[in-house]
Amino acid sequence: MPEDSSTTFTDFNQHVIDSFRANGGRVGPPFENARLLLLTTTGARSGAPHTTPVGYLPDGERVLVIASAGGADRHPAWYHNLRAHPLATVEDGVFTYEARATVLGREERDAAFARAVEADPGWGAYQRRTSRVIPVVALEGTGVPRPVARGGGAMLRSVHDAFRRELALIRAELAAHGPGLGAQLRANCLTACQGLRNHHIGEDTRIFPFLADHRPELAPALERLRVEHQAIAALTEELRRLLADGTGATAAGLLPAFDRLAGELEAHLDREEADLLPALDALLP
Repeated sequence: MPEDSSTTFTDFNQHVIDSFRANGGRVGPPFENARLLLLTTTGARSGAPHTTPVGYLPDGERVLVIASAGGADRHPAWYHNLRAHPLATVEDGVFTYEARATVLGREERDAAFARAVEADPGWGAYQRRTSRVIPVVALEGTGVPRPVARGGGAMLRSVHDAFRRELALIRAELAAHGPGLGAQLRANCLTACQGLRNHHIGEDTRIFPFLADHRPELAPALERLRVEHQAIAALTEELRRLLADGTGATAAGLLPAFDRLAGELEAHLDREEADLLPALDALLP
């Protein structure tokens, strides 16, 4: 007797959800190199919570999700849920946060969808399968994100691992990109730069002072790490200038600056973990 397709889809989704939560946002094939998040919406009719893995596009302070449903002729359930209840919970593998959903208007939607298709033609294939206009939804965080990992050392390590993964994804996108520099790839780079800046500000203003108060012997290491933050900020600014002024308007032209930043950042993350994780594990178990 053939297996029920809806049951198969539900089981597959649950497998992805379980893998995502168990591995800090990483999943296996066919999504091992995809940007995924878990979106928990409130049922439009039932009022019950429903969690769905969805692909997303970085977009500065927000993320974009596309209601493709694989090119089906009906919008996915999570989209209907968001139309009825725009507040949702997002899990990105490192943090869980509440978000407000906004369905993009047609002009903004078309621009965002074009960016998505330029980065991955599969989105265009989905649109060609259906007569409906596939919606794009912006998710903007509200409130304070909650770390998924428990303990100070584990939390810092999970944030670092997320940066390492994003660097690898962008490096692969740059290497595979054709002539020019796509708008979504540009957005990916700028979003990563902003996220890195925010992270280092948080370390300089919260984590480092906390450690300085409780572990005075770490003062030399903390000072060295602060200096490295400044050096990485300069490399980040160089990358941002290339993205803004057009001199790095091709992926090949951007690669040297990106590789300099990635190399310095990965070495910095390794040193920071070696210097700080034992103290954070002891102080914030």
